[in-house]
Amino acid sequence: MPGTHFALMQQLHDEHAAALWGYCLRLTGHDRARAEDVAQETLLRAWRRISVLDDSHGSVRAWLFTVARNIVIDEWRTPRSRSELAVADVPEGPAPDDHTDQLLLSWVVAEALTKLSSEHRAVLLECYYRGLPVAEAARRLGIPEGTVKSRTHYALRALRLELEEMGVGA
Repeated sequence: MPGTHFALMQQLHDEHAAALWGYCLRLTGHDRARAEDVAQETLLRAWRRISVLDDSHGSVRAWLFTVARNIVIDEWRTPRSRSELAVADVPEGPAPDDHTDQLLLSWVVAEALTKLSSEHRAVLLECYYRGLPVAEAARRLGIPEGTVKSRTHYALRALRLELEEMGVGA
């Protein structure tokens, strides 16, 4: 539905454009031209994947920020962009107390975890978040150690797929 598509993009713009612009400025070291390019490319990708944003119950802003961050990283990785950077234009690293990227990533991962089965969430919680060894996780969950290992394997696989659907690249 084109009308619905436009309405969703208008809502996305109204609710997230200012925050996305500020984030893009920070990502590009306050290079306004590059920030505009990143913001436009992010919104273009949102337009192309509006069904994902509309159907998901996750954070649209987190998705937008992740896409913007990935665009900047992809640009940085290309040989052309590295050869075009002048020494004076190299953005400084984030401020020592700026944990925006870690916070954003934790939101995205937490959202992706909610889409996993309860069994997969449980093994990831025990093994990764609580840092328990397989034997202890098996005892706490009341399942064999081999089951913990296989569920962990498949849970990580499912988590990776969920993150990819949310626009987070590996």
